[in-house]
Amino acid sequence: MSSYCGIITVGDVKTMKDNRLFRILYYILEKGKVTASDLADKFEVSVRTIYRDIDSISSAGIPIYATQGKGGGIEIAEDFVLNKSLLSENEKQQIMSALQGLDNTAIQHENELLTKLSALFKMKNTSWIEVDFNNWQNNKLYEQTFNDIKSAILSKNIISFTYFSSNEEETNRIVKPVRLLFKSQDWYLYALCLLRNDFRYFKLSRIKNLDIHTEKFDDSFEDAILKKEIPHENTVHIRVKFDRKVAFRVYDELNGEITEDNDGNLYTEIEIPNDYNLFNYIFSFGDEAEVLEPKEIRMQIKEMINKMAEKYII
Repeated sequence: MSSYCGIITVGDVKTMKDNRLFRILYYILEKGKVTASDLADKFEVSVRTIYRDIDSISSAGIPIYATQGKGGGIEIAEDFVLNKSLLSENEKQQIMSALQGLDNTAIQHENELLTKLSALFKMKNTSWIEVDFNNWQNNKLYEQTFNDIKSAILSKNIISFTYFSSNEEETNRIVKPVRLLFKSQDWYLYALCLLRNDFRYFKLSRIKNLDIHTEKFDDSFEDAILKKEIPHENTVHIRVKFDRKVAFRVYDELNGEITEDNDGNLYTEIEIPNDYNLFNYIFSFGDEAEVLEPKEIRMQIKEMINKMAEKYII
């Protein structure tokens, strides 16, 4: 078969009015060669209809061929689109990789664009990433929250929800959603909060009773620059000793200088908000972590442990 260098023009697209023709085209590009019977089964039409569709595609200037006999079938000239592409092989691969990353955040919907470009670029859609929004208990609510907020961002719908903040407050928020941000092992919504009249981060796991309003907003946040650090007014430096049993967590989670004694115990300093975050983090290590300094934090932890112990006295 002689090679053909071609690309669909706007006029060609207008000629191919039926969306089925596009799907047939992409399917053949992906498979390489197919039979009329295969296409008829795939698109649930008669073989006669398939041949009429092939004639329509051919009349649009697309080099599609049908060959008879053993090993025959319907195919498109090997170099169609590829030689006319303005993209290098590396650029095509980057596009495919980026789209697959997006596809894995779509969760419920197959990314048709990824399939189409895979066929047009004649590149295998290599699976390189997988994103699972559910925890190990397979809580689907978190996934639903992500998808609903994503939809609201794209359609520019105002949303409202109940939010549980770190200072133990429960508030009802109405916001204009801007971006979804993944940071420090969690997803956050960056939005313009109408209650505070300012941009705020909202941790997705603390968002409840999410409602997407029919009301839309006209604001353009395309050039919005996200603050990648959440400021804390009251922080404290603590020096902590960790048992070697939790060394994997220390190296995974802490970025400061870490020293080790002869027994394998680890020592480091942490700057952390001087609120519930501090105590939650230390207690998450059970008895494998000990705050050495400052003294007042040690005393607070001791008092909390005593209060907890009282609840378990029989």
